[in-house]
Amino acid sequence: MKLDDIAETVMNRAKDRRRFIVAIAGPPGAGKSTFADALREALIARGETVEILPMDGFHMDNGILSARGLLPRKGAPETFDVRGFADILKAVRQADEEVLVPVFDRSREIAIASARPISPDTHIVLAEGNYLLIDHAPWSRLKDMFDLTIFVGPSEDVLRERLIARWVHHGLDEAGIAWKLDGNDLPNGRYIIANSRPADIRLEIF
Repeated sequence: MKLDDIAETVMNRAKDRRRFIVAIAGPPGAGKSTFADALREALIARGETVEILPMDGFHMDNGILSARGLLPRKGAPETFDVRGFADILKAVRQADEEVLVPVFDRSREIAIASARPISPDTHIVLAEGNYLLIDHAPWSRLKDMFDLTIFVGPSEDVLRERLIARWVHHGLDEAGIAWKLDGNDLPNGRYIIANSRPADIRLEIF
């Protein structure tokens, strides 16, 4: 399915709704953020008001992860504030006031609080993140919060290539990249593929 077709689908489904929330899910390195940005631009070009709500803004702080022995697994399902993300989604759904949402700064590996405003006038919100369609608690509490779901799921070879490029860009050495890939990112990706609910739209690659 092409980007233009997806944009038209979103607009058609959203036309009678005050607030329309789209989930964009998939494994690390799948291209979710790139797709979300492209879809936002395509919708804006058609006259829509759109904002992106990134799940990565709900990473637990490194201090909490370290105290729980989870810092090496940062990015795994258990390293996010799922309740906080669900609460923000509920506030966004109301569309009755501005909602300030956190954004993750990958260069510093920290979430920045209140970094992006979602206006009550924003019609479409694109929620983007790895675990949005996971069918196990606590992530399953998000099940009824989306009006349309999209899953971006390339092959593992494509994921590996993209993830290597990501971590080279962020300055990791060979050993650090190997750990990120096989100790964290790819196991997380396999979990996501195996445990996500079927999406309304599935893209093999973007």
